[in-house]
Amino acid sequence: MRQLGADRSVRSADSVASAGGGGRVVRVVRRLPFTCGLVVVVLVVALATQSLWRPAEDRSWYPQIAYGLPSFEANRWWTPFSGFVFGTRPAAVLVIVAAVLLLVGFAEWRLGTRWTVAATLVGHLVAVLAGAGLLWLGRGVNWSWAELVSRDLDVGPSAGALAAAALATAALPSPWRLRVRLVLSGYALVGFLFVGRVADLEHLLGVAVGLAAARWLPVPGRSPASGRVSRREWRLLAASGIVLLLAITVTVWLVPAEGPMGSTYDLGGSALHAAVHVLVAAVLFDGLRKGRRAAWWITTVLAVLSVLLGVLIAVAYALADQADRREAFDDLPVLVPTGIVWAAELVVLLAGRSAFRVPTPLLSRFRRSGATTAREDRDRAVDLLVRHGGTNLSWMTTWPENSYFFAPSGQAYVAYREHAGVCIALSDPAGAPEDRPAAVRDFVDFCEHQGTIPCLFSTTRPVAEAAEALGWHSVQVAEDTVVPLPGLELTGKRWQKVRSALNRGKKLDVGFELVRLADQPRQVVHEVRAISEEWVGDKGLPEMGFTLGGVEEALDTHVRVGLATEGTTVLGVTSWIPVYGGNGQVHGWTLDVMRRRAAGPFPPVVEFMIASAMLAFQEEGAEFVSLSGAPLAHGDSAWSQSATAFDRLLDQLGVFLEPYYGFRSLHAFKQKFNPRYEPLYLLYRDEADLPRIGVALVRAYMPEASSRELLRALRTPE
Repeated sequence: MRQLGADRSVRSADSVASAGGGGRVVRVVRRLPFTCGLVVVVLVVALATQSLWRPAEDRSWYPQIAYGLPSFEANRWWTPFSGFVFGTRPAAVLVIVAAVLLLVGFAEWRLGTRWTVAATLVGHLVAVLAGAGLLWLGRGVNWSWAELVSRDLDVGPSAGALAAAALATAALPSPWRLRVRLVLSGYALVGFLFVGRVADLEHLLGVAVGLAAARWLPVPGRSPASGRVSRREWRLLAASGIVLLLAITVTVWLVPAEGPMGSTYDLGGSALHAAVHVLVAAVLFDGLRKGRRAAWWITTVLAVLSVLLGVLIAVAYALADQADRREAFDDLPVLVPTGIVWAAELVVLLAGRSAFRVPTPLLSRFRRSGATTAREDRDRAVDLLVRHGGTNLSWMTTWPENSYFFAPSGQAYVAYREHAGVCIALSDPAGAPEDRPAAVRDFVDFCEHQGTIPCLFSTTRPVAEAAEALGWHSVQVAEDTVVPLPGLELTGKRWQKVRSALNRGKKLDVGFELVRLADQPRQVVHEVRAISEEWVGDKGLPEMGFTLGGVEEALDTHVRVGLATEGTTVLGVTSWIPVYGGNGQVHGWTLDVMRRRAAGPFPPVVEFMIASAMLAFQEEGAEFVSLSGAPLAHGDSAWSQSATAFDRLLDQLGVFLEPYYGFRSLHAFKQKFNPRYEPLYLLYRDEADLPRIGVALVRAYMPEASSRELLRALRTPE
């Protein structure tokens, strides 16, 4: 709020409130009135009743305000409301305040006050009443745990707070939606199964109610759910299963209790037992989080053995039940839920197996004689590429999931990926120019010897002509967009949009720098990851790969990254992969990652970053920049005159994928930089290979997409 004058002796209350920290507090209170009000009421009640220093559960009036099955059986139906603002003991009051600030505050920030009030109150009432009903039913069938817990009373709004937070996850973007739901569900499940108090039952019901409502209710700001589990989310799910199993071990060791499955007293084991579990879980968690293949295998074997053990125990328990020897199975309170978690973990591991392909460097040492590791092959390829040069896309051949075929001379190589029985070579062969033709011929022989189909993808026109001379066929699959840098001046009408972006960036004081992302502070890398995850999180189809890199590829020290910043905030990011021309010299740079904040204050930030990078590379003496080729996109003039049936099929595939990935919009976007176009080709032996090659290319770009998802997307494009 603007200051009205230095000579005025009185300011308005709003002006005072808006200054400094006081203004921020006022804004938070206005944004979160229900959360702040509930915290104040809880603290005032605790002070008025002395519950902040004397346990309320020890007071004579506690049964009159606490809810639970005993209160309902005594017709104290007001207790769900009277007990809503109390805590059982002083520590519980502080926990309730923290929970309200965190959970209810989060919900109110995302959903607004009305939705949060409704979610908290309704979630609280449903959890309390349903919990009492379940305990009443359990007591009726002589369930010992239900008989014990049904005597307890409870107070506090924690179940309603969890319900509101669970509902608010519907307004979170991917991948945070899944992450928060995993945390809430894991907390509620472990607490219920292995602590088993009446509050833990209510917490589980509160989370369940909130998640169910999040699926069906049209909450404000709802993020569109793609129904697609990405590679990152598969890894997160698998790693979360390990965390849940570890939480079970630690909970049983630290907090033994009489849970729904039975008593966990004397089942926690020693400190050494818990430490070993922590160590193993940490190793597996780290491996699964990074998508390590070895971690996937080890965890899968453990899961299979655990599930088999659970089946054997179930059979043995059934036989013991008939012989009245059930006392021999004292470990069931831990074994049964642990076996269920392992079974769920096995399902996740098998369903998301394609997300765990990263080789483990440590295990790669134990290889057969004469073989090379993936890291050694990659280092060898990088050395050849730097010494001899390659095409504008050649640096993509050094990305992690590629395999390598080296020419007999050892001075040239072909990078490829194998899918559906097809070896897809990426770009032209790299290395010594005189050895590149032999590398292609020997690669074809290698593929045919092992019964796979060879093809080359995104090759340049000279390689396509050489392949056609051998009887192969070619089809254009993309157009590279190249901007020469010598003499470049952003003048004239055709550069008007680019100049406008640069000028606007300067007026808004938007900074730009070219850096090595791996050398940046952790906070900068974290912001770049957040921008990338926001960009790829909610698509109808999974994130693509193969010739489209991401943050992991941008962390390579050979790669330059352009950052647009406003103060300490990263507004956008571009990454540029090197184009080596031989003798270790970088002749140009190719654009790879190009992402910005969806709701950033500077919409043309991408144009600003590309133009700034072009000028910076020009000053460094680079010969050109390539804005890369958008797959399945092309100009219409020359292409339409010579299009084959397969060309038109690819064209229709591009039309189908446009709502999801925007290749053609991207191609049109690059036109404002006035590039020259260089066609890129797919090379194949004959038409009989095309069906398999088509499937292989889909798998290369979208290894996690199922046929069912592709068909569903085809029927209902966005």
